[in-house]
Amino acid sequence: MTEMFEAALAALRQIMTPPFRSVLLKSLGMTFLLLALAWVGLDRLALSFVMVDHPWLQTALAYATGAGLFFLMAFLIAPVSVLVSGLFLDDLADHVEADLYPPERRGRAIPATQAILMGLRFAVVSAIVNFFALLLLFVPGINAAAFLLANAYLFGREYFLFAATRFRSLQESEELRRRHSLWLFVAGLFIAVFVATPGLNVLTPLFAVAFMTRIHRMLSPIPREEPAEPPGYPRRDDAQ
Repeated sequence: MTEMFEAALAALRQIMTPPFRSVLLKSLGMTFLLLALAWVGLDRLALSFVMVDHPWLQTALAYATGAGLFFLMAFLIAPVSVLVSGLFLDDLADHVEADLYPPERRGRAIPATQAILMGLRFAVVSAIVNFFALLLLFVPGINAAAFLLANAYLFGREYFLFAATRFRSLQESEELRRRHSLWLFVAGLFIAVFVATPGLNVLTPLFAVAFMTRIHRMLSPIPREEPAEPPGYPRRDDAQ
């Protein structure tokens, strides 16, 4: 557990570095642009179906539509930001791995098609999980716990799969995830706290990548190559 806290602190320090700030600005800009376009399109679509003769009723419906769209956009910001930031996750993981592994031991970029499919799956699962967690917010006593637990499972699972797939196949990554499911759920709680904290939630993809790359190294350390021995130096097995 101590190593997990140290990994979280190291991830927090790293998301303040220039490469992470650059990705944050690009992903936020693209996210809000997409949401703004969706807002305008849905607003015009909704009002085109509403034809009333009374000006006051038209105004009331416009405000109601705006309020509904606001809550819809607030709900969509998490899955949309996950989808957008997925375009930059390989670059971020490469920066993190540069601090953890020698150059020849670092992971490889996930193929574009697979990365897109993983991002879409993550966004859809994120939307579904948060939809049910949103419904549970109206149930006293379990609302906050349901939100945290649902997101801990979701983020612990998906971000670990991303970190692991840079080193192995998706099937092998799934097997590794199942083997360490309890630890990954605990690690997911760290990320869920980010999601639940206003202001910090926009940093969730950055923290999650930096954190889960370190968690992957903890759970599946890659052996280091032994340094080359000078010519004529007896090998260890020969010396025995």
